[in-house]
Amino acid sequence: MLIARSPLRISIGGGGTDLPSYYEKFGGFVLAGAIDKYVYLTLHESFVDYMIIKYSQMEHAKQIDEIKHPIFREALKVAGIDTIKIEMASMADIPAGTGLGSSGSFTTALLKVLYTYKKEMIPPRQLAESASDIEINRLKQPVGKQDTYISACGGITCFDFKEDGEVQIAPLRISEENIFNLEDNLILFFTGYSRDAADILKEQDDSSKTGDQSMIDNLHYVKDLGLRIKEALETGALQRFGLLMNEHWEHKKKRSKKMSNPQIDQWYELGLRNGAVGGKLIGAGGGGFLMFYTENKMRLRRTMLEAGLMEVRFKFDFEGTKQIV
Repeated sequence: MLIARSPLRISIGGGGTDLPSYYEKFGGFVLAGAIDKYVYLTLHESFVDYMIIKYSQMEHAKQIDEIKHPIFREALKVAGIDTIKIEMASMADIPAGTGLGSSGSFTTALLKVLYTYKKEMIPPRQLAESASDIEINRLKQPVGKQDTYISACGGITCFDFKEDGEVQIAPLRISEENIFNLEDNLILFFTGYSRDAADILKEQDDSSKTGDQSMIDNLHYVKDLGLRIKEALETGALQRFGLLMNEHWEHKKKRSKKMSNPQIDQWYELGLRNGAVGGKLIGAGGGGFLMFYTENKMRLRRTMLEAGLMEVRFKFDFEGTKQIV
């Protein structure tokens, strides 16, 4: 049996500028962190004359084109798998639709296990680009590239998305002490809402494609915020980083009325009144996880738990997508 795992992620700054509709005109910048919550893909050979695929559903297929799950289908084609006598299954530490980039993690883990099955090496950059090609070009999803790149590369990483499609990758120059401080002071709370990010991202994507100036100006501002967040973290100004997170969230909400809702806004304000310096909703918006930066962890945890939110503790992952069995 082969098992691959791929980390989920938190978007730290610049999220939204990694969509081709924006970066192909203006260039994008995203700072993201891989975390120790994973998507797993297993593969082993079987003795039946059809492929068995298990996720939230189960499929049996005698040909790749019969597979209903679009990412499984396209990944098998991209990897050039020429047998149907295999069984594959996926599982995850965190449910999909919660803003932690599960689709990108799923695709990179799937490609990793398929190439390992073929006894072929695939470097992180190629893995990320192949996964992005499946989601963006083959399946025409209105998504960005940060999820596949951070899951493939791991770490706390800066991505510059160039107009010509080149992606420049560099680790955040942050001290080990401040990595530990970030792990201690960034707190994730599950809102209980899961959602399909496609609707919100499509709204942004369509606005960028049609030259909506308010959307473009918003993304320009968010990209600049991402660069300021990078500087704050690299200089150890963690309090300033927390304040910039709050500024980022205020601008992010302006992109779509679906970005938040009255209950999420109420929880967010509750967090700010009880120890949080700043925070934001992770991912495209509409649900998932609220992330706060705080240096008063006990007070914030107690308050949010009393409000009914569940905390998910994490550390950063510096390995990226890997084969574990």
